[in-house]
Amino acid sequence: MTHHEQELSELKQRLLNMGSRAELAVAQAIEALTNRDADLARRVREGDTAIDQLELEIDDQAVRLLSHAPLAGDLRLVLVIMRASQNLERVADEACKIANRARDLTDEPPLKAAVDIPHIARMVLDMVKRVLDAFVRGDVDEARSLIPLDKEVDALHKEYSERLVGLMTQDPDTIQRCLHYLTIIKRLERIADHAKNMAEEIVFMCEAQDIRHAAKLGTPPQEPAP
Repeated sequence: MTHHEQELSELKQRLLNMGSRAELAVAQAIEALTNRDADLARRVREGDTAIDQLELEIDDQAVRLLSHAPLAGDLRLVLVIMRASQNLERVADEACKIANRARDLTDEPPLKAAVDIPHIARMVLDMVKRVLDAFVRGDVDEARSLIPLDKEVDALHKEYSERLVGLMTQDPDTIQRCLHYLTIIKRLERIADHAKNMAEEIVFMCEAQDIRHAAKLGTPPQEPAP
């Protein structure tokens, strides 16, 4: 293995480490919410520093690799890793925001609301796990299959938001708790957005095709690049 190949391998490993930590942060934030565990919520926030540090290390190593004028395929890989690390850092930030709300909710009576937070959380976590697996395998078909799932999360976010607003209208005593839950489901919806972004980046990495705004711009599909 050449020095360049070794650097690329280390860069990929750093991203996967970051992805595992971000995925765990989301899972623990939801666990803290479900179990009303303020201590776990605190640990989620404390773990964010390590994820921020990994993003800085990835950026630094990626810049060094880019300065060596890599071949087109390697160039796409490095660019995608940089973009993915930004998305993962934001996933971790969203997990911290959920943990903050989970901590606040431990001081409130349980809310019997018609919203299934674990369900939407499972959908979102599944997207994050699958997109990381797709990156490892370079599985462009799996990446493409994840993109429409973002719309399903959006629809569930809209449905749950309407239910919570209705509950606040019917029972003003629930307003504070409902506002916490509105924030939580919005943060989950944003995590799904970041997973979708990473899926689109995998398509770019594998096929040299930027599909991020294709539907909005009406851009026709291109032939995959070598």
